[in-house]
Amino acid sequence: MTFKALLAAKTGEKITTSVVEMNEQDLMPGDVTVKVDYSTVNYKDALAISGRAEIIRQFPLIPGIDLAGTVEASSYPGIAVGDRVVANSWGLSQTHHGGYAQKARMKGEWLVKIPAPFSTKDAMAIGTAGYTAMLSVLALEHGGITPQRGDIVVTGANGGVGSIAIALLADLGYRVVASTGRPEEADYLRGLGAADVIDRRTLSEPGAPVARERWAGAVDSVGSHTLVNVLAQTQYRGVVTACGLAQGVDLPGTVLPFILRNVTLAGIDSVNAPQEVRLEAWSRLARDLDVNKLARTMQVVGLAEVPDVVRQMFAGKVQGRTVVDVNA
Repeated sequence: MTFKALLAAKTGEKITTSVVEMNEQDLMPGDVTVKVDYSTVNYKDALAISGRAEIIRQFPLIPGIDLAGTVEASSYPGIAVGDRVVANSWGLSQTHHGGYAQKARMKGEWLVKIPAPFSTKDAMAIGTAGYTAMLSVLALEHGGITPQRGDIVVTGANGGVGSIAIALLADLGYRVVASTGRPEEADYLRGLGAADVIDRRTLSEPGAPVARERWAGAVDSVGSHTLVNVLAQTQYRGVVTACGLAQGVDLPGTVLPFILRNVTLAGIDSVNAPQEVRLEAWSRLARDLDVNKLARTMQVVGLAEVPDVVRQMFAGKVQGRTVVDVNA
């Protein structure tokens, strides 16, 4: 039985992708087989397919770090035929075939049952980016940051993590300030719940090691000077979450925000998060995320369109979440 997939191959240093027909025996080992409905294009997917980062460790490989669909076969306890499931990260698109295919086989421990309010399409509109945003919100709460503490800045606001973080935080009662390189899209960000929109250039250039206190907390997906400036402007006992590297992997700052203002820098890892953390995140998404706002963040493309989305993403032209209909 064949299925359609976007397959990545490597010749020399160049990675190419093409839509191909594959057989079920081409799938990798696992105790659950999923009929995939949707995947997404995350920034990590863009890095993988473009070769800008060494994400894919073996070739040929089906990319796509997440997927949602319905279980076709299972020998894993607690996962049954007919269950709607979502997989985020783990080894997908690194050492294991990922979500850009109509079929997937993987370890049952990688799967989470999709909470009742969400469809498989909703689950991928959320995707790894939205799940990461929820992990960031949980970290802010764990650090004692309540809406009464003050403003939360969200960097990379037009991206997947930023869009979902704004929607979540606003509906939880926080006053959110969105930092973006596309101020012309301020209406989109305000529609998600941002109370104010600032130009990313106010944070992206080298700044003082400590500056005027502005933020009770932050969700940063940018890194480099942006993260350093956010830390420098964070209030006493504030919490900053870091989950991305769009500007860079460097951290060109000082320890002063930590030792003078007791600021917490909380790292957010979505790849190897334990199952109990994933279950909590998806449970909270089901409770706290407005599906109407979620719909505003989403565009849908087919498998063959993924490489073009990647090019647009690096050009800074992708807004919100890109869902991949693998059956289109």
